[in-house]
Amino acid sequence: MKIGFKIAVCAIVIMLSLQSCSRKKDKFVTRNFHALTTEYNVLFNGYNALNKGREALNSAYTDDYWEILPVERMQIMEETLLPGQSKNADFTKAEEKAVVAIQKHGMNIGGKEKNHQIDEAYLLLGEARYFDQRFIPALEAFNYILYKYPLSDKINQAKVWREKTNIRLENDEIAIENLKKLIEEEELEGQELSDATSILAQAYINIKSIDSALTQIKIAALETKKPFEKARFNFIKGQLYNKLKESDSANMAFDQVIKLNRQIPRKYLVAAYVEKTKNFDYKNGNKLEFQEHLKRLEDYYENRPYLDKIYHEIANYYLKTKKDSIAITYYNKSIRATTSDKKLNAKNYLILGDYYFNDANYQTAGAYFDSTMVNLKLNSKPYRVIKRKRENLDDVIKYEGIANINDSILTLTRMSNTERLEYFTTYTNKLQEAANAEVERLEIESRKNGLVTNNLSGSGFVKNKSNSSGSNSSFYFYNPTTVAYGKNEFNKIWGERKNSDNWRWSSNKTVSFSNGAISTIDVTVSQDSLKTFNPQYYIDKIPSEQKVIDSLKIDRNYAYYQLGLIYKEKFKEYRLSKDKFINLLESNPEEKFILPSKYNLFKLSELLEEDSRIAFYKEDIITNYPDSRYAKILSNPEFAKTLDTESPEYLYTQTYKLLKAQNYTQVILDSEKYAKDFTDEPIQPKFELLKATAQGRLFGYKTYTQSLNSIALEYANTPEGQQAKSLIASLKRVADTSFVTNKASKHFNAVYTFNASEFDKIEAFKKELTEAVKAIKYYDLYVSEDIYTLDTKFVVVHGINSVQGAKGFALLLKENEENENKKKKKRNRKKLQLDRPAFGISSKNYTIIQTHKNLNSYLDLK
Repeated sequence: MKIGFKIAVCAIVIMLSLQSCSRKKDKFVTRNFHALTTEYNVLFNGYNALNKGREALNSAYTDDYWEILPVERMQIMEETLLPGQSKNADFTKAEEKAVVAIQKHGMNIGGKEKNHQIDEAYLLLGEARYFDQRFIPALEAFNYILYKYPLSDKINQAKVWREKTNIRLENDEIAIENLKKLIEEEELEGQELSDATSILAQAYINIKSIDSALTQIKIAALETKKPFEKARFNFIKGQLYNKLKESDSANMAFDQVIKLNRQIPRKYLVAAYVEKTKNFDYKNGNKLEFQEHLKRLEDYYENRPYLDKIYHEIANYYLKTKKDSIAITYYNKSIRATTSDKKLNAKNYLILGDYYFNDANYQTAGAYFDSTMVNLKLNSKPYRVIKRKRENLDDVIKYEGIANINDSILTLTRMSNTERLEYFTTYTNKLQEAANAEVERLEIESRKNGLVTNNLSGSGFVKNKSNSSGSNSSFYFYNPTTVAYGKNEFNKIWGERKNSDNWRWSSNKTVSFSNGAISTIDVTVSQDSLKTFNPQYYIDKIPSEQKVIDSLKIDRNYAYYQLGLIYKEKFKEYRLSKDKFINLLESNPEEKFILPSKYNLFKLSELLEEDSRIAFYKEDIITNYPDSRYAKILSNPEFAKTLDTESPEYLYTQTYKLLKAQNYTQVILDSEKYAKDFTDEPIQPKFELLKATAQGRLFGYKTYTQSLNSIALEYANTPEGQQAKSLIASLKRVADTSFVTNKASKHFNAVYTFNASEFDKIEAFKKELTEAVKAIKYYDLYVSEDIYTLDTKFVVVHGINSVQGAKGFALLLKENEENENKKKKKRNRKKLQLDRPAFGISSKNYTIIQTHKNLNSYLDLK
């Protein structure tokens, strides 16, 4: 009886369970069974996976505090995934759970969903796709909620998530419109309001509307109850205030971050302190108190992981307070402490590079600029700026070296014999003292080595190494006595030698002195070094020939002029540029440098707002050089702006137009003239390159390469010089004068030759030929006029696709001409005059004859 009852009860329970599992019956038990299963089984596991994935996403994300922080921490990955692939397995799991909930527990009966958890399943589905960076499918899931479940309690969340997705898809205006509508129409509060306003703030940040973004982020920071979000939103608020140059309000926002203290990650706290230091008022602030504050930040042990940023701000403080040496120390500390912040490293290296550049230490500055580029994104705008600066620095290093060396030599040439002797005696005395100090150091070191050897050999502590058999080893270096003997013998034969390659060379021998004199052992190998301690050795090297001295002056003056231009045009270092031009004018330069230097000083005075100097240089130029281009520009600036037909830029443009029109002779003549007129100006090599191009078109490969080589040598450090080098390298592929076979070509030309006496007939012939080729329907032909040499021009028919067509083109044209002339005769029109010999040639061979001007070789070959 009992057994039968139990079986009956179990059967009833099983039947009821099976009935409740049905998704097609709208019953209380069924609805709640599926709702509970969805919420506490499927969705619970799905959200766990989603949260785990988000944690991994957040831990992998690195905030860039140099820019306004994004509201949401999520790194957008650029790689493209295949269908079915995922960036994170946890998001895939969350999506699968959402799909299971929808497919196995959805109760769509009569067009209505009876399981009130399905809308949340779609929300989970959209969030999983969003964080997996599949934004289009995510948008579909959120839109489905809005379409299918308008009365859902998750409707506002779905709307916020939809706009987050729109922002990721760069639909910022749509997101702003929808979020504003949501906030106005719905009574959002608490976390929902914080989510909506924070995302709205992000959309405003994306479209650079800082004021609107600030209004929304304030609300988000006030409404959220999550300490992490409160800290992030307040930090963004501070950054936005800084963008608006409201440092006091920004500091108040950063103070709100600092107040959260232990409730938030340490990095936000340190970042807030760092941002506040950037807003310090160096004019009115208490510098001593601020310095102590920086010291506390540096010393606090919990800040060790963030010392790179703290050191950087300390360095900035000392640099702004003119304590350069301490600042440099801290910048280097920041570099050593930096691990992953490449932007910080780049800023440190750039600041140090600029510092050494301004200090005229160009070699060191160049090394720091190299390190700056390593830490910048390749081919980004900052990278290109620093790269140009670094390349220009090579010119600065070169010309500064020439100016300094030549200035020093010229200074010596102006000294009297007594002054020279006094100067070099002081110098050689210093050399002697340094040499004696080195000898003394080596003698002390030698005595120490001897003492150590004697102690080792005489003590009972050093024993010979034993081999495996127990007998004494005869290995040389195991016996300290033999080692010491070997060292002494080596020094007797070779003297003191550096541990380096080619150690036998006499240049590697260390000269030893005793009481100021060379020892007898070293006299034979060090006689030449004696000269360096004799003042007369240096005096004899000072140039005395006026020709050499003049050459030094010319090179020095050219270097000063180039430095002035480089500092002004390329580095915007106007004071440095001004100093160089003034130095040039004080050096009694050649006439060609005087007027351009004065005009540049006039322009620099304008840039530096030095009114008295502006008037001085303007009056000087107009009075002393009234017919010059500069005087005309200064006398009538408005006219110069609208119609300066004497400006180098205008003349270059006109000459370039002549090149395009194949007027090569005039290009050569004009380029030669303008290159002389604008000597040592940046545009001079441009005219030289134009001339070289025209010569190449007119005289061929050899002349072109010779001209390019001259430009590459004479203007090596200009863009045109570099371009000439590049062109020379590219021309190597067309150096071969051999003609190709017709089988290797697909395009052919028919060429008519005209000599100088027939040039006046070309225009009419071209016109008639153009009309004639239009009648040939089975070829797509066109006509051009090309210069071959000064005495020869070609009229070329292009577009023939076979060698037979090119060879027989003249005959074909003649037949068409005769037919056409018969028609014209009937109509009493002028006959065509196209009965002229032509030769056929492939396009490749035509390029060869134009490059090497070897038409006769081609015709002889045929």
